[in-house]
Amino acid sequence: MPLRWLLVAFSLFAPATALALTPVTLCNGQTVEPLPDGRVLGHIPYPDGNPADMVTIPGNFGMGRPCQLHRDAAAAVTQLLAAADQVPGVKGRLRGISCFRTTERQRQIFCSQIGPGKRCKDAAERAKSSAPPGYSEHATGYALDFAVRPLAPGCGDVSDCIANSPPGKWLLAHATEFGFELSFPPGNEQGVTWEPWHWRWVGVSATVPGAATARTVFATARTRFPASPGIPDLSPEWREAIQPSPSPLVPPAPTQTWPK
Repeated sequence: MPLRWLLVAFSLFAPATALALTPVTLCNGQTVEPLPDGRVLGHIPYPDGNPADMVTIPGNFGMGRPCQLHRDAAAAVTQLLAAADQVPGVKGRLRGISCFRTTERQRQIFCSQIGPGKRCKDAAERAKSSAPPGYSEHATGYALDFAVRPLAPGCGDVSDCIANSPPGKWLLAHATEFGFELSFPPGNEQGVTWEPWHWRWVGVSATVPGAATARTVFATARTRFPASPGIPDLSPEWREAIQPSPSPLVPPAPTQTWPK
């Protein structure tokens, strides 16, 4: 298991009093103070995955740019797509609109929609629909956003209406069979909007090659903010190691759809 993942994991498990609450500058003019548990605006910190571990999903799966994921997650996506292609109404319709994103790429996406005349007035509003730089599951290489093609009338990308489409319904029913779980279900306590398009890979069991590392990366999220649909077999060791913060959590924001 890469040392950097262990260092990040153990820093998240440290007592809240041991964490220095140093303000974090997310964008120009957007500086926020982390919570005692290390989260920023509800989001858990994640390091960038190793680019050498990323592979490109073949074919036309990626939209706009190639979809790159950690090789273990990419193998699972290939299996998922093969199964989806056996289902009428789903075949050929699932695409990847966003996959591995570095912290710097995440900064561009997050900050570009903040300010006068933009979609969000500040970082707190933006964080309801997009993770701040340094706090995105996409940076790990184990998470991706699905898109549906062709689009249904009135239903754009990264909108919760994907859940009502045949491909979206299929994902909700079957993605866990390939090791994917939904990071941000309705009413999640991180205060993130419901994202039926955003899935993270953790493997169907801890014995799947690469799953132990992925589960270490997402251990805090899986224990404190469970996915739904999720894969409920987190190891007892992690459950014992991660305890809820004694400090009050940020109350969840109303569930609604925000532009990415």
